[in-house]
Amino acid sequence: MHLILMVAIAHSKNNIPIRLPDERWQHILEEHPELVDSKTKLLEVISQPKCILEGREGELLAMQEIQPGKWLVVAYRELINDGFVITAFLTCRRQYLTRRRQIWP
Repeated sequence: MHLILMVAIAHSKNNIPIRLPDERWQHILEEHPELVDSKTKLLEVISQPKCILEGREGELLAMQEIQPGKWLVVAYRELINDGFVITAFLTCRRQYLTRRRQIWP
């Protein structure tokens, strides 16, 4: 029996393919079950963010407001020709995140 892992991909603003493997998606759902119906939106945030902030350990934080005052944040890492999602979460504390250096726009 072979296990087939599904991978969703979105292209970042730098046109780097960012992978969302099943393992990462399951991790996100375990930590943030409120995102269960948000896989497509999560991929959209990577490709069409409102802004991108610098993370603390080299990751990027793509953000998009999904409801007034509520932001979906996707943490991902870009490598030379590839990248991957680390995690995602919802927050109402945008001002806390915007203390970080803005990468884009």
